[in-house]
Amino acid sequence: MSALADELGRLESAEAFMDYFELAYEAHTLNVSRLHILKRFNQYLARAGGIDAFEPGLARARCRELLAAAYRDFLVSSGVEQKVFRVFQRAQGEQHVPVDRIARPGK
Repeated sequence: MSALADELGRLESAEAFMDYFELAYEAHTLNVSRLHILKRFNQYLARAGGIDAFEPGLARARCRELLAAAYRDFLVSSGVEQKVFRVFQRAQGEQHVPVDRIARPGK
């Protein structure tokens, strides 16, 4: 495992990732989509072959680009629209509950 992978493994929040890569961000966007952004970053990283697939001198810059791309995805759309998580992929943003299945509280 690379030193960069070790450093990323110690980051504990979306803000920490953005700060580590020196990326500007809107607090509201990060608060609403933090898990989606990090999941998308992970997806982009996996598609690229992982951190160890990058040349050591370029790994940090490539990861920065991928995180910036993941963040941009959620500046213009929501987690439901992006369907990052399986629950959104299955439901495709729609949920249907028959009226007769809705119970009153306490019943």
